[in-house]
Amino acid sequence: MTRNRSAFTLIELLVVLALLAFAIGLLLPMVQRVRLAAARMESQNNLKQIALACHSRHDAFKTLPPGVDDNGFSATAYLLPFLEQDNLFKQIDFKSPARAQANDAVRGTVVTVLRSPLDPLVQHQGKTAPTNYLFSAGTKFSLANNNGLFFQNSKVTFTQVTDGLSNTVMTGETLLGDGGTQAKTVKRQHVALDVMALPKLNDDSGVKEFADNKSIAGDRGHSWLLGKFLHGTFTGTRALNDTKPDVDCGGAGGLSALRSLQHGFNVGFGDGSVRFVSPTMAFPTWQAMCTRNGGEVIPNDS
Repeated sequence: MTRNRSAFTLIELLVVLALLAFAIGLLLPMVQRVRLAAARMESQNNLKQIALACHSRHDAFKTLPPGVDDNGFSATAYLLPFLEQDNLFKQIDFKSPARAQANDAVRGTVVTVLRSPLDPLVQHQGKTAPTNYLFSAGTKFSLANNNGLFFQNSKVTFTQVTDGLSNTVMTGETLLGDGGTQAKTVKRQHVALDVMALPKLNDDSGVKEFADNKSIAGDRGHSWLLGKFLHGTFTGTRALNDTKPDVDCGGAGGLSALRSLQHGFNVGFGDGSVRFVSPTMAFPTWQAMCTRNGGEVIPNDS
């Protein structure tokens, strides 16, 4: 006797495949949301470690490290012993410039805690290791004598932060430059001008150059060892995710905004807290958060 075995008809098979495709379509956004949440949490943890390192350094030396010193070293370089990177710290020749050959090996060493998983850009092809986390110099264009926590040769103490540590930005998460010299997107490229342009800056600076594809650079965050503008430091001089380009004036200062692919940024504050900040935040509120002693009133909904 032969026994007939039941099987899917073509129509039934198509229905099953359609249901599977529908289920996968529902599942993928959920997986992406979970991955995004995990990446955001990891980035927040990175910023938390940096903030705690700042506090440990302040406890040991009674001041925060400079945003950039005379040899071009970043605050991160001084924080290495407090980020479980003491061996790397001991390899730095602080008596030589940060760009000196003596510091080549250190400059090319990747420090995991300095990379944000929210930035899909892989490490650029070069001899330097990048960072997604920049230190706030304040709201003035120049890194010299600025009003934030980390600027040229700064030695800020917590008692000088009269606005309150919980109201003062310490670090901000941003996208790396892609190394390009063509003006494609302000998220990855910026305008690089001479240091002589610094005193002449205004809100429209760099807009024409970016539109004309002139003086374009894409090295934001390309070296954690360097404290110069857009490498180790930023200024609260543009709105978050501003449509206008960042402008670097020879590393001495300029115009900058934090840049993000997502709807918001992780930002570290002076009290060690990390908050997710929306790009829709009012620009005056953002600037108030970037000063240490401006006396501004921060809205409750910030």
